[in-house]
Amino acid sequence: MRDLVDDLHAAEPGDPVARVRAAQKMALPKRFYTDVSVGEGPQDEGGGFTILLDGRPVRTPARRLLAVPTRALAEAMAREWAAQGAQIDPFTMPLTRLVNVAIDRVAPEVEAVRDEVVRYAGSDLVFYRAAGPQTLVERQARHWDGVLDWMRARHGAPFFLAQGIRHVAQPEASLAKVAALVPAQPLALAAVHSMTTLMGSALLALAVADGALETPAAWDAAHVDEDFNREQWGDDATATARRAARRTEMDAAARLLELLRS
Repeated sequence: MRDLVDDLHAAEPGDPVARVRAAQKMALPKRFYTDVSVGEGPQDEGGGFTILLDGRPVRTPARRLLAVPTRALAEAMAREWAAQGAQIDPFTMPLTRLVNVAIDRVAPEVEAVRDEVVRYAGSDLVFYRAAGPQTLVERQARHWDGVLDWMRARHGAPFFLAQGIRHVAQPEASLAKVAALVPAQPLALAAVHSMTTLMGSALLALAVADGALETPAAWDAAHVDEDFNREQWGDDATATARRAARRTEMDAAARLLELLRS
């Protein structure tokens, strides 16, 4: 299982479709356990709640204990393990995969990951508006202005807008407000980082994390331009499959945040 997950994470981590294709090229491991349960992690490894397969705790690809702070999250991951059939398919276990990333990759480099989210905010999707047609201009405003209003009214962070792709430097004070919103807890940070990269918007991700925006609304906001183009030119099968895979990742990240609050 460790080798399989390592290979899948190495296969273009920002592209869920590429990871699915990589998985299809390798044989999935057979299910080696019967019983799945939740137990308390040993105190000398941080405690929390862990997944037990036939009484033995699961470990991450880096051999760290797969332990989380809430029982609700552990139980949700346990359901993913219990739902496996004759073979173990990591792509039907999005919560487990994201928690693995949080423990193995995010926790050792929390500040670097937080800085990356803030860098996204410096050139956030919602700042760059179309000059036309008017229907697209209005649609962008309808989906994007709310998150800017939330940042300005709730957090005192105004931002500049631009037309086209010309970079516009944002106020340092506003970016500092963004930085203060980015979580430092590795699991929550992994979820926010995942949503940021999937949507191309740190502000949309942080609005979801704060409860200011529902996940479906954020997802629609992130795809305003794409949806407009699809209406004009029709669907592309590859793009549709890629979007569906990314939506699975998005829902897992939002679900992780919800379960952390349980």
